[in-house]
This record gives sequence, structure tokens and C-alpha cells, in this order.
Amino acid sequence: MDPIDDIFSAMRVHRAIHARIEATSPWGVNFVAGKAARFGLVVEGQCWLEVEGRPDPIPLSAGDCYVILRGTRYSLRDHPSSDVWNCYHALKDYDENHVVRMGGGGAAATVVTGWFLYDAIGARPLVELMPPLIQTRMDAQRSQILQATLQLLALETQQAGLGSSIMISRLADILFIQAIRAHAVKAGSAAGGWLGALCDRRLGPVFREIHAELAKDWTVDSLAAVAGMSRSAFAAYFKESVGTAPLEYLTHWRMFRAGNLLRKGEQSTAEIAYAVGYESESAFSKAFKRVTGVAPGMWRRTAGEVVQARLVIDPRADGRPAVAA
Repeated sequence: MDPIDDIFSAMRVHRAIHARIEATSPWGVNFVAGKAARFGLVVEGQCWLEVEGRPDPIPLSAGDCYVILRGTRYSLRDHPSSDVWNCYHALKDYDENHVVRMGGGGAAATVVTGWFLYDAIGARPLVELMPPLIQTRMDAQRSQILQATLQLLALETQQAGLGSSIMISRLADILFIQAIRAHAVKAGSAAGGWLGALCDRRLGPVFREIHAELAKDWTVDSLAAVAGMSRSAFAAYFKESVGTAPLEYLTHWRMFRAGNLLRKGEQSTAEIAYAVGYESESAFSKAFKRVTGVAPGMWRRTAGEVVQARLVIDPRADGRPAVAA
């Protein structure tokens, strides 16, 4: 087990909306900013992707896909100089299969595009480490599963069938996970924070041990032994690589898992306290409020949504833990 497993088990895609754009040049669509993540697959032809904050448009061809996790404004068009329509106007006229046809009759292109709303609280520690745009090329060897998922999505949007909306939502769920996996593998240690440290030969085993036995009475000495390092060397190396001290990291992830268990509402606070390594409910409650700013009971009652306290393993170099609203 590792931090990614913890996050993937805590989050799901709540809702997904899609469209299959069958366009002929000239054409262009501008997608406004929002809270949902965006995805796309070029099924046929070519187009250009422009993402707010990036200086240059990105050429895409059949088989290329993208995921924009933070809901940034972006546009698709046949050529960087083509005019774009606002998505609300361009995509309002679609048939029963969510197919939208547009353009001037020139070169053809087909793009499956859409957005998915995921559990922002469960995904926050991971999304904070992701780049605004995750792009996968057709020839990326390690993205075969991601490509297969998008191809299934393209087929499902081509012809509506029984349960199509559920299928598309589940595929979006898989797409989210696969896109992040592809990025993590590609970026390796350059990914930063704990995501990059997962690839480290000394720290990788430490993460797996911590997340497999989060309730264990871990100490810096016992964690250093897993890494095969001295206590002082391990503590310094961990903080330099991850951005926080080992026991601070442990505490934050205990609270992250506890927060998810509280939201499920299947266990008492005392049971959750024991499950994440606390011998008493009062000690757990004090730690939970210190890290999140919210008492466990309030977190449970609001399901972590009304009270916008979110756990963040902050990858800043100074190592200070953070709670972001």
C-alpha cells in the first residue's frame, strides 16, 4: 500500500458529462473554467488544444488524450487562428447519443470530450502535486491502459446502450486513476513531494510500510530501519525529499484516513481512533482538530463538505504542514 492507494480508495467520480464532437474545419470551442476536471480523446483527425496559462497551443492527433484536473479554461479548434464558440452555445444542440456536429465542411475531426466531478476532499493531497495538464501521446508505451480506457469511452459514446450513463461515469473514474498513474510513472522522482519519493529506493519501502500499517506505533528509529539508514540521516533525507518530517507525515495521513472513515459513518469515533493508531478517543480528537481545525464530530456531521477543512501534505521545501481551505 502507498499514498496513492489511500487516495484512490477514498475518492470517486461523482458525476460525468460528455460529448462527442464531430467537426469539420473551420471550428472551435472554448470551455469555461469550473470545478470539474476535464478530459478528451482525439478519435479521428487533428486539432489544437490551448490551455489557460500555457504560452503555446498543443497539436493533437488521433489517439492523443488529455486530462485537465483543476477545471482550467481551455479551447479546442482545428487551427490556432480559427474562431471559437462558447461551449454553452457550441454544444447545446446534441442528439440522443450526445453527438455534436459543427464546422464549415472542411477537414474532419472527432473528439470525445467532457468533464467529471470528483471527490475534492479525498483527492486533494494528490491533485495538489499534479500538473495542470496531463497529456498522453499515442506512442507512450506506459499509457496503454489509459489509451484503452479512452477507447472504451469513445466506443460507449458512439452508440448509447443500456446503462451508458453509468458506464461513462465508471470509465471516467478509471480514466482519472490511469491518468495520474501515467504521470507518476513518467515523472518519477521529479514529480516532487511524496509522489516523487515513492520512486526512491530507500523511501519507497517506508511509504508502503506506513500505509499498510498506519496504526502501528512508528518512531523515527523504526522508520529509519525500514529505509536501512541511520536515524539522523533518514530524518534529514525524508524531510528534504518529502517536504515534511517523518512523524508529521504520519500524523497527517492518519488524519486523512480518519477523515474518510468519519465521512463513511460506519464506525464510532473511538473505533476510528484505534484504527489510525490512537489509544484513546480524546487523544485522537485533539490531534484531528489540531491538523484539520475541525472536531471529528463536526467533520462527520458535515461530511467534510460544509466545513471546508481539507488535509494537505504540503510539498513546500520548508516542510511546514498546511491545512488549506
